[in-house]
Order: sequence, then C-alpha cells, then structure tokens
Amino acid sequence: MRHFSVELEELNQKLLQMAGLVESGIHRAVRSLIDQNRELAEEVIRDEPRVNRMEMEIDGLATRLLALRQPVARDLRLLTAALKINTDLERIGDLAMHIAERSLSLMNHPLVKPMTDIPKMASLVQSMLLKCLDAFVNGDAELAHSVLLADDEVDELRDTVHAELLDVMQRDPTVLTAAIDLLFIARNLERIGDHATNIAEDVVFLVKGIDVRHHAQQTENV
Repeated sequence: MRHFSVELEELNQKLLQMAGLVESGIHRAVRSLIDQNRELAEEVIRDEPRVNRMEMEIDGLATRLLALRQPVARDLRLLTAALKINTDLERIGDLAMHIAERSLSLMNHPLVKPMTDIPKMASLVQSMLLKCLDAFVNGDAELAHSVLLADDEVDELRDTVHAELLDVMQRDPTVLTAAIDLLFIARNLERIGDHATNIAEDVVFLVKGIDVRHHAQQTENV
C-alpha cells in the first residue's frame, strides 16, 4: 500500500488539473462571446464530459482514502475540503458550458450593447478562482479571505449588467432574445463567483479549522 502522503498528493494534483480545465473553460467561453468565436465555444462544450469524469475520479479517490485511512485532524479536513471543492469545480465547469452555449446562440443575433461589464465580471470571477486555488495549494487563509470580499463586487457588476440590459430591451424590443442570453451569462458568472467563494471558505476551514459559511465576517481576524 502506498504511503498516505503520496495518495494525498495525487488527490491534490487531480484537483488542480480539474481546476485548470474549468478555469480555461471560463476563459474560452467568455472569449468566444467577445470575439464571436464558434470554435472556442464548441471546445468548452466538448470538454464538459471530461470534467465530469475527473469529478468522479476525485470523488472515488477521496472517498476511498476516508474509508481506508481513517484520517484525523488536518488530513481529515483536507479530504473533506477536497470533496466539497471537487463538487464546486464540477459545477463551475457546467456554468462555463452554459456560457458557451449562450455564446453560440448570440452568434445568430446582432450584438447588444453595452456588454462591457460582462468581460469585467468574467475577469473578476477568474481571478477569484485562481486566488482560492492558490490559497488551497499554499495554505493561505488570508488569500482565501480576499476572495470572500470580492464576491460583493461580482454581485454589484451583475446588478449593473441587469439594469443596462433591461434598459436596452425597453428601448429596442428587437434585441430581446440576445439580451436575455446576456442576462443568463451574467447570472452564470455570478454563480461561478459563488462557487469560488465556497472554495475559499473551504480553504479557511482547512487551514484554520474555522467554518465561515454564512458568516464570513468572522474571517476578519484570519
């Protein structure tokens, strides 16, 4: 039987590989929207089954380690966090696919302006995801805390996008279908930010043993 630390490292690496794939999916999905690049959107959709397979592999490995190794203290927190992070990453992959599908739909309609805040939202949620993953790798609770704070900015951008698009639809009903697609894209980006926040909360729990769900203000002293 392999040493437990080797198996934990394998689990970490699988999580990071999956994270890299879903982060790339967000980037390509939004890039396909901005550039009207059909190929990028189709790549994201094709990658979705691979993300699902990786989720199942990670879930199986973490569950087996919990059952056979009976870890305690930080190792137990690591495996618990890994299972939760795995689920959030799979859902982020789904959301990236939904953005890609909306991007393909938008290619059949005239461009709707303004959409400047959608790329800004995408950049922010990608940054949140990368930060929480760096925090996971480096055991950095302070970096994870910064992700929790960024979630409010994502919500504000979503509200701005919604207001702008509702105004556009009222002034020009012919863009209704395209504007609705953009509204869903903004919603999907907001949900990606929520999942990144979940991962950051899991990192704080892993590093500090503190559960900050639903009361993130307690991380002020992290």
